[in-house]
Amino acid sequence: MLKFDEETTKLLEIAYQGGDISRRRRMAFDALYLSEGDTVVDIGCGNGLLTKQIALAVGATGRVIGVDPSKDMRAPASARCAAFPTVQIVDGLADALPLQDKDADKAVAVQVLEYLPDIPAAVREAYRVLRPGGRFVAVDTGCKTLDWFSEDENRMRRVQSAWDHHYTEARIGALWPNLTREAGFAAIEIEPFTFCDVTLRPDGIAFMLMHLMSRYAAENGHMSEAETKAWFDEQVDLARQGRFFFSLTYYRMSAVKP
Repeated sequence: MLKFDEETTKLLEIAYQGGDISRRRRMAFDALYLSEGDTVVDIGCGNGLLTKQIALAVGATGRVIGVDPSKDMRAPASARCAAFPTVQIVDGLADALPLQDKDADKAVAVQVLEYLPDIPAAVREAYRVLRPGGRFVAVDTGCKTLDWFSEDENRMRRVQSAWDHHYTEARIGALWPNLTREAGFAAIEIEPFTFCDVTLRPDGIAFMLMHLMSRYAAENGHMSEAETKAWFDEQVDLARQGRFFFSLTYYRMSAVKP
């Protein structure tokens, strides 16, 4: 799993305000169908960007609970949401949420499920804390949809193979119908959305992944630093030559507690 230490948190703080990840966040936000006065739990709230948007939407009569196990992620989330007395940023796990039964109207988890050791337990936990009619929204990566051009196909495969070790489940979209149905949910929906780039932007998902993937592969002994640097530098050169190509699909998933 990727470690969300101080250095990673700083990188994500920049990237998460870029156009690509703002779009990904908006996909989750729109699927919540928020109303004034809603109580919402943001599972794996990270640096609090979505938490703050939810707080603005539910207003002074609403309540938002941002839950994250990482102290380094909770710190910027708490700072970002400090002006909102209706927001709580708390320590907690997706499969042990610090909420009472039927305490929330909506629950959201963006890029959380794919990292969990017990995904069914987390889905059951979302079901537990939701009131009847409550809505659960998740956005996760279609990990097997990554299509990234490189002239060194073998090295590209090794970078991707190394990255495959950082998540616990590559098939959240495929598993979602059964996961949610087994937990008791109904009205189950899935919608794919894709990022496809022929340019390399400093605020884009591709550029963020270049940093994270090369660092992860080297730090975890899957590849040497020289190899990962060569891959990183090649992508920069391809972009300068107008030959860059990157495509990755995410899935927006939702379900309702009857």
